[in-house]
Amino acid sequence: MNTNETYRYPVALTIAGSDSGGGAGIQADIKTFSALGVFATSAITAITAQNTCGVRGIQPVTPELLQAQITAILDDFTVDAIKIGMLHNKEVVRVVADLLAPLPSIPIILDPVMISTSGSKLIEDEAIQGVIEELFPIATLVTPNIPETEFLSGHRIGSEADISFAAGLLMEAGAQAVLVKGGHIGGDEMTDWLFQGNEPPQGFTSPSIRTGNTHGTGCTLSSAIAAYMALGKTRTEAVRLAKEYMNKALAQGANVRMGKGHGPVNHFFAPLPLRKI
Repeated sequence: MNTNETYRYPVALTIAGSDSGGGAGIQADIKTFSALGVFATSAITAITAQNTCGVRGIQPVTPELLQAQITAILDDFTVDAIKIGMLHNKEVVRVVADLLAPLPSIPIILDPVMISTSGSKLIEDEAIQGVIEELFPIATLVTPNIPETEFLSGHRIGSEADISFAAGLLMEAGAQAVLVKGGHIGGDEMTDWLFQGNEPPQGFTSPSIRTGNTHGTGCTLSSAIAAYMALGKTRTEAVRLAKEYMNKALAQGANVRMGKGHGPVNHFFAPLPLRKI
């Protein structure tokens, strides 16, 4: 028996804002990574004062501190996947782009967070172009919801054909692959559409879950994709598994009352132990 074998945990890094209410942002990402058996590391881009009802204030960290956080992780850990969430201003966008561009072998999931579930704006206008120009090209997958897709593409969405056209515009802008989250369309079913290069669009459909607990759903889905890619899944398989996890987290938290607004999903409905690799 070999007693000298060395193991480690799969590691995911989230670069995002802090949600003091615990339902979205860094907190949701860490919960998701942990629930799926992946070791969570983090770099905080901004501190928010928020709860289930809305965002009361945002304080970005300095570019220097953000750079120090990210390099501290990259210098010490073998990072298997990276999730990027809220980047409040152009300075933090530049820091993230400069540090991650030299790492083409690490899957990067970019969730272009712009507006919170409660309707609060989370990004400065001048940072948006930086996200498109500097982060789209290095991201393995970009995961906008319908309003974000409309904003980024400049195309109004009212049908599946509109989703396909808008996603095409985002890929022309530099995205390798786009997952358009369809939760804002409504109806008895919800479909997320995955666009990858010249492949046919792939829809991931699930029954709509009636619940007001939708705070942090976008953060949770994108971080679940990152977690599954850290575990070695392909992009398509990671999206499928993350969608399943998201649906169960929504369903298991649907009848729970947390806060006075949009409550969180149940990240820990069936947590997995940290995996050894």
